[in-house]
Amino acid sequence: MISRQSSRPVAFRRDASAPKSRILRVAAMSAALLTMCFAILACSASPAPTPVVVEVDRIVEVEKPVIVEKQVIVEVERPSNEPNTLTVYSGRSQSLVDPILEEFELLTGIPVEVRYASTGEMAATLLEEGDRSPADVFFAQDPGGLGAVKSLFLTLPDDIYNRSAAWASDPDHKWVGISGRARTVVYSTENISEGELPDSIWDFTDPMWKGRIGLPPTNGSFHVMVTAMRLDWGEAKTREWLEGIMANEPVFYAKNTPTVAAAGAGEIDVGFVNHYYLHRFLAEEGEGFGARNHYTSASDAGSLVMAAGAGILASTDAQPEAERLLKFLLGVTAQQYFATQTHEYPFNSAVQQSEHLPDLGDISERFDVDLGLLDDLAGTQKLLQEVGALP
Repeated sequence: MISRQSSRPVAFRRDASAPKSRILRVAAMSAALLTMCFAILACSASPAPTPVVVEVDRIVEVEKPVIVEKQVIVEVERPSNEPNTLTVYSGRSQSLVDPILEEFELLTGIPVEVRYASTGEMAATLLEEGDRSPADVFFAQDPGGLGAVKSLFLTLPDDIYNRSAAWASDPDHKWVGISGRARTVVYSTENISEGELPDSIWDFTDPMWKGRIGLPPTNGSFHVMVTAMRLDWGEAKTREWLEGIMANEPVFYAKNTPTVAAAGAGEIDVGFVNHYYLHRFLAEEGEGFGARNHYTSASDAGSLVMAAGAGILASTDAQPEAERLLKFLLGVTAQQYFATQTHEYPFNSAVQQSEHLPDLGDISERFDVDLGLLDDLAGTQKLLQEVGALP
């Protein structure tokens, strides 16, 4: 378990008209609560319990006025048994999600073990392991990976499912969207202006884009976009688009990050990536970084908004802990983390998205697709192999 100190601000509420009798009653209540806490702690030799935060009023008299402060007291609630260790299979990278999983472990006292790999690799492992898998939760970067193992998930209760956006979650309640990631065209501000960019992803098949495009053909999110094309356009038109892109001799990169770096350096004019990679570069290098995002306006897969999401394995022996993790990931603390630290779209309406991003509704409504149907990644990979985009 991660050991880390966490401090929280004390909120102050002033009330100059509080009567003396109320002051004495509240002060006595505070003292009683504190005494109870210390007594419980002193009488127990068990491991550290899960803390429950309770707010009480503490009265401070400084001549006049009388100040009523909101004081946070930790009340000890000792569970009847220790929580199960939670095993998470993560298709999201360690640098992105490890900090928020550590925060969950710290706040809840639930031990978390994480296994990291690509979403595709994790999905394949889960299918191979079946109901023998040690995993309790699968946290994937895209709906394709979640859909591929949907049969292994239990049905989520409404008090979890309803915390996320319905359009970003599985219609059968097998998994929920945790954060949103939009497909975008990153472009070099040195080589091209945004006004020169087309409205549709289809238009990049024009020969004028020959030698100017970069993309990561092995990336899972790229595969999900092509899967959405197959669902929307059909096999024949999607193949035509891929063949047109291949005829334009794109530069292949291993991941989204080097694709965005290449656009920033002017090595390519445009790249097909997820939106938030650019914002990491802007955060690290400043507004002088030589690339920006273009959100296509056509109603096609070029404006797809995907969900990173999570489901609970039906074979889990730690269902209460797993449910608590999903609630935490959809809570304000985690959603604020995704909005400000990983530059993704939050799905909790209480959390505001980054001011640097276009409104989620403006882009998610352009292309309406059931994310739960984007599960035929094997068919997409076969098509990519046939057109020469994958070995």
